[in-house]
Amino acid sequence: MISGCFGCSVLRRKKGPRSVAELEGQLLKNIRHFSYNELIAATDNFHLSHKIGRGGFGTVYKGTLKGGAQVAVKTLSVGSKQGVHQLLTEINTISNVRHPNLVALIGCCVEGSNRILVYEYVENRSLDRLLSGHNGDCDKLDWEKRSAICLGTARGLVYLHEELVPHIVHRDIKASNILLDKNFAPKIGDFGLAKLFPDDITHISTRIAGTTGYLAPEYAMGGHLTMKADVYSFGVLILEVVSGRSSSKAEWGGTNKRLLEWAWDLYKEERILELVDPEMVEFPEEEVIRYIIVALFCTQAVASRRPLMSQVVDMLSRNTRLNEKELTSPGFFPDCDDISDRKTAAGSSSTQVVSSAPFTITQVSAR
Repeated sequence: MISGCFGCSVLRRKKGPRSVAELEGQLLKNIRHFSYNELIAATDNFHLSHKIGRGGFGTVYKGTLKGGAQVAVKTLSVGSKQGVHQLLTEINTISNVRHPNLVALIGCCVEGSNRILVYEYVENRSLDRLLSGHNGDCDKLDWEKRSAICLGTARGLVYLHEELVPHIVHRDIKASNILLDKNFAPKIGDFGLAKLFPDDITHISTRIAGTTGYLAPEYAMGGHLTMKADVYSFGVLILEVVSGRSSSKAEWGGTNKRLLEWAWDLYKEERILELVDPEMVEFPEEEVIRYIIVALFCTQAVASRRPLMSQVVDMLSRNTRLNEKELTSPGFFPDCDDISDRKTAAGSSSTQVVSSAPFTITQVSAR
């Protein structure tokens, strides 16, 4: 179960916001603590050779603990108030969450000005590195691995959206936040932007945060956040996995179009297999086409027309034909250089209960 600290902060909002120190004191009770010296020793004093990644608010290093266990050490940039908030959100969200397709939080260090998270180390690092062909690794991703990455990520999202209480919206599903273990099994990481959703809340009006190319239009343009925003991002991720291309670029198909828009054009022109990564010499055409169609369902312009993640898992894992008559144009939004800095008129924390239309896609008999 997830700790109820976030819910408590909502209930206490009328009494005034709590200080960072108060939040830290409550959130850090049930998590393993590392001393700063332990992490210095584990990372060879945070040597550059141990650096394995960089996020918006700090750097990630590979470390080896005294007992020999390898870990990923995520440091927070000194003086980053927003980073402290995200670190606390990350602890609050996943300190007690365990799932094969989620990166496990092992512990943290809160000592002086140091704020550090310690995660399990995931051997094959992030999906975006492999898709970009970094170090010539793209050829390791045959269709069996790619489909398993899509399914595993989808199952992790089912756990967050439908099995946990309160539910969790990740808000930043993208290739760089999907880590791959030694067997290329996916693990969702970086919960710094995550939001908790109680059962009686269907959307939150919130500050826009995330990554251009993955943001659902209703969220990118209006700050209207639901679990369907993660579904949209996951649909874009499927297209990246199938194509080996990045959604952040706007130059696919010889036009100034992002990956999703290009995929939709190819679908309408019945040339969808042109989307497939040329590095994949052999693949099951019908299955790959089904994955692309599922991605287009996930990215529908109207949020209520997108499937639940449990429905996505069903569509990806079963050899079924999908009712493509229900498929309409995906949702696109104008490009933006720094979408994460945009704010909504509704403010940063208001909540509202609204009705939600059921998902309208139907499946027909297997081929």
